[in-house]
Amino acid sequence: MIEGHVWKYGDNVDTDVILPGRYVSLTNPADLAQHCLEDLDAEFAQHVRPGDIIVAGSNFGCGSSREMAPLAIQGSGISCVIAASFAPIFYRNAINIGLPILVTQQVAAETKQGDILNVDLLTGRVENVLNRRIFQAEPFPLLLNDIIRSGGLLPYLTNNRQGLK
Repeated sequence: MIEGHVWKYGDNVDTDVILPGRYVSLTNPADLAQHCLEDLDAEFAQHVRPGDIIVAGSNFGCGSSREMAPLAIQGSGISCVIAASFAPIFYRNAINIGLPILVTQQVAAETKQGDILNVDLLTGRVENVLNRRIFQAEPFPLLLNDIIRSGGLLPYLTNNRQGLK
């Protein structure tokens, strides 16, 4: 279960906005986090707190295949990203690093900045704590849940080597 305050954004938030290109030489998630979303929301990096949740519209993470974009989000302490839809490459990169993401148009449409969400990643149930609205996101298949819980694809493969032979 995840509970956190909402940072709300619109449609087509691309990887160049999530992490501007001038910072792609950085590799440490904490360093990347200092610049996360700075061209879209100058307040984000200074005010985001561990456990907070990003909620966005359609096509979140579109643009380049910049792997540092989900790393910057994860490094900032965001516990989950919920969007109406994700760009396919962002979706894969998020899973690969163990960043939980959920797809639901309802949460994106009916949640405001500052709301508090309670998220069950296993079932996809999302509750807005402030107004008691309950939404249903698409839950991950069990394998993807296992990858997320392991901290990403590489830790999952490392921990499950025997099962892959």
